[in-house]
Amino acid sequence: MAWNEPGNNGGQDKDPWGNRGGRDQGPPDLDEIFGKLGRKLNGLFGGSGPSLGGGGSAAGLGVIAVVGAVIWGISGFYTIGEAERGVILRFGEYNRIEQPGLNWKANFIDDVRTVNVEAIRSLRGSGLMLTKDENVVRVEMDVQYRVADPKKYLYAVTSADDSLRQATDSALRAVIGDAVMDEILTTGRQVIRERTQVEINRIIDRYDMGIQVVDVNFQTARPPEQVKDAFDDAIAAREDEERFIREAEAYRNDILPKATGRAERLKKEALGYKEKTVNEAQGEVAQFEKLLPEYAAAPDVTRSRLYLEAMESVFENTSKVLIDSKSGGGNLLYLPLDKLMSQRPQQSSGAQPVSQPNGIELERSSTDTQSQSGRSNSRQGRF
Repeated sequence: MAWNEPGNNGGQDKDPWGNRGGRDQGPPDLDEIFGKLGRKLNGLFGGSGPSLGGGGSAAGLGVIAVVGAVIWGISGFYTIGEAERGVILRFGEYNRIEQPGLNWKANFIDDVRTVNVEAIRSLRGSGLMLTKDENVVRVEMDVQYRVADPKKYLYAVTSADDSLRQATDSALRAVIGDAVMDEILTTGRQVIRERTQVEINRIIDRYDMGIQVVDVNFQTARPPEQVKDAFDDAIAAREDEERFIREAEAYRNDILPKATGRAERLKKEALGYKEKTVNEAQGEVAQFEKLLPEYAAAPDVTRSRLYLEAMESVFENTSKVLIDSKSGGGNLLYLPLDKLMSQRPQQSSGAQPVSQPNGIELERSSTDTQSQSGRSNSRQGRF
């Protein structure tokens, strides 16, 4: 119901300023308002002076001004976080950079915009791009960066984040357009990542956006869906080729050292056998050269000695005993029967030959052997 509508408030009209019946139209007197406010402030601060009239309105305004100044000064304190920096604008124009901690600004004059300079931010660039060999590939790349200069980040360009996104897209398209499809999908990913980071830094330095690129990650690179199966087969074949090459290299690295070592061992054994044979031959030649004068002086004696030495070397590992038939039967021979019996393998009853230098072998029967063993206490035998 409108304020001047008939019947309002029980038939009494009331205007917006509280006048009933439409009397005294218009706003209340300003002096009256300030007077009431002054009286309230005097009561609040314990004042007992006269109410604000024409002369007391100045004192009331002074009190109001002081209270407002106090409130204005207190409200200007603010805090900046440890990882943040505050950019102060005075009447909309850059003034200074505030460090972390408790600071103060002039309200309605200064404005503060905080920027986190330690947080690592991330943006992703992707899209279908044309390669050097006229193939289409979809590439995704993630760029990590942080704010290096808050002032430049906020005011060097309209939007530093959008500018970096456009710079990433431009740099990525330039690098992809200078590479072939196989390099992008297989072996050239690291090179593309490094070249893209260099190109992004070049653009950032030129526009001076106050941003520092921390890392660039080459996420995925894949061909269009229409030819994806064919490219997958090509990539699988390439991977199989690299795997077979690595397996062959591993087999070569395992076999080649062994074969080289075996060949070296055989060569050294052959050289050793050669030196041994040559030395033995040279020793025998030297021995015969020393025996030659003796043989020329006494042929029979030398021949007999050589014969005995040869027989000794032949029969040294046998159980046969050689005796001299020319020595006669009166000599007493001492035979090492215990060693002969230990060297002789256990056999069934049989004959044991005894050789003589003239080639005649004497056989002793088993009964003679037993009788001989019965007399072995003295470890003597007579022939």
